[in-house]
Amino acid sequence: MTRPGRATLSLLIAAAVFAAGAAWFVLFHTPLVKLRSGAQAPGFTLPVHGGGNVSLESLRGKIVFVNFWATWCPPCLKEAPSLQKLYDQLKGEGFEILAVSIDDAGSSAAIDGFRRDYSITFPIPLDPDRRVYDTYQVFGVPETFLVDERGRVIEQFVGPQDWADPRYSRAIRRALAAAKDSGGSPGG
Repeated sequence: MTRPGRATLSLLIAAAVFAAGAAWFVLFHTPLVKLRSGAQAPGFTLPVHGGGNVSLESLRGKIVFVNFWATWCPPCLKEAPSLQKLYDQLKGEGFEILAVSIDDAGSSAAIDGFRRDYSITFPIPLDPDRRVYDTYQVFGVPETFLVDERGRVIEQFVGPQDWADPRYSRAIRRALAAAKDSGGSPGG
């Protein structure tokens, strides 16, 4: 009997490692269903930078932007001024922004700097362990979910956006109107 060559042995080892990895994936991986338009947005309660807590449930009746971001993310910083502008335009109309920071727990000074540098006035919930980030199946930042008055996902935006573009405020105003027409209470 001939001994297998090094190349054959390496190939067999690679195949065994691949098979073990595939078996682990099949046995232990919990498949996630990607959030789609119309899906219920996962509820959460998080501490807010500066004090207090906020829950998505407490904002029922409003149209909510759930925006995942971090201070170390250049595209997040780039979209911040337009996000604040959108908030300034719509905050009194039943619209809320929750800018969920995934920065590490010791990043309070960086978040303070962000808030000061960009004149941010919307709430910044803190998710340093990325529990909500993972629940929403986010794979990068920034990523934003527009949630309706009943807590359903209307739309998902991956990557930075120019939120000052009028098409976004028009889309949100349509959602606000639809909420009023369906008996929701935006503005509350």
